[in-house]
Amino acid sequence: MNNSTFGFETQAIRTQTERTQFLEHSVPLYLTSSFVFEDAEDMRASFTEEKERNIYSRFTNPNTSEFVEKICKMEGAEDGFAFATGMAAVYSTFAALLESGDHIVSVGSVFGSTHTLFTKYFPKWNITTSYFDINKPETIESYIQPNTKILFAESPTNPAVDIIDLKLLGQIAKKHNLILIIDNCFATPFLQNPIKYGADLVVHSATKLIDGQGRVLGGITVGCAELIREIYLFSRNTGPALSPFNAWVLSKSLETLPVRVEKHCENAVKVAEFLESHPKVKQVKYPFLKSHPQYEIAKKQMKLGGNIVAFEIKGGIEAGRKFLDKIQLCSLSANLGDTRTIVTHPASTTHSKLTEEERLAVSITDGLVRVSVGLETVQDIIRDLQQALE
Repeated sequence: MNNSTFGFETQAIRTQTERTQFLEHSVPLYLTSSFVFEDAEDMRASFTEEKERNIYSRFTNPNTSEFVEKICKMEGAEDGFAFATGMAAVYSTFAALLESGDHIVSVGSVFGSTHTLFTKYFPKWNITTSYFDINKPETIESYIQPNTKILFAESPTNPAVDIIDLKLLGQIAKKHNLILIIDNCFATPFLQNPIKYGADLVVHSATKLIDGQGRVLGGITVGCAELIREIYLFSRNTGPALSPFNAWVLSKSLETLPVRVEKHCENAVKVAEFLESHPKVKQVKYPFLKSHPQYEIAKKQMKLGGNIVAFEIKGGIEAGRKFLDKIQLCSLSANLGDTRTIVTHPASTTHSKLTEEERLAVSITDGLVRVSVGLETVQDIIRDLQQALE
């Protein structure tokens, strides 16, 4: 089905792998490590890539290909490759495109494991990173060096839900001939399409809202075919491929992505409004609250505000810990984008190894709490947060 005039929901539901002789309505699982050849010539032509076909599930598999095709259509991308996890997607994308001596310019507020890649592992291969302040986009160009190859950002960021102007990043990348990579995990392809604004590649942790039910791990990078070709060749040889079973689950999940994400956002706005009115809450950050510093940018590039609400409890780290201990309905988990509401306190958990100065540099205050708003009855979510704050 190649009709690009179909709507987002139709593409999400009707993009399917070709039916087998059994004429199944729902795509079957292709749980096979490898595929057979008709004869020696078929095998030769397949390995020289004269023929496009499945050879080995580390390279491609019908389930994985369907998942990739759906995300490409949703993001407006030419091609893609699917990975075992979101971090496998991040690492493989950078590793395939960078060489020793290259430089990355990145937003300072990045996911913890991405930060570790940039600061602990890439320097081993003489690849360096400079961070810019998301609240000072006018400084970005001052960090660009002759050896800068990649401009990278998350928007919204994890965990402080800051927003950056994607159009501005697209213009900077084009001007300086940089590869622009955007981590679009918090927004999903339903709420935001960075390629429209000049991104060359878009990365997702499919573990989050794309799965949406906390079941499987997965990651994907989509974008410019020429760059994806490099990522594919690197990944074909290093082996971070997504499993066919997880690809099947994730492709099924995409069928309900629009309805799920709309409801997540509807609940999140109500939670954010409740928190903003609470006397024990110092500040609330949610992209579609008018009080968000980048509200106008968020409205311009996002369809809705997403499911993540960040707020600061008065009383710092101790108040944050007490709040978590009083939670009854919501889950205490490191995941997000689940049907179930999840709360985390970054300063005492995920970002506890950073110094206070390092945390503040990326908007993580001592009392910051991240809420991944789920699909429960919103009054029940609010009631639980309320009793924990009291």
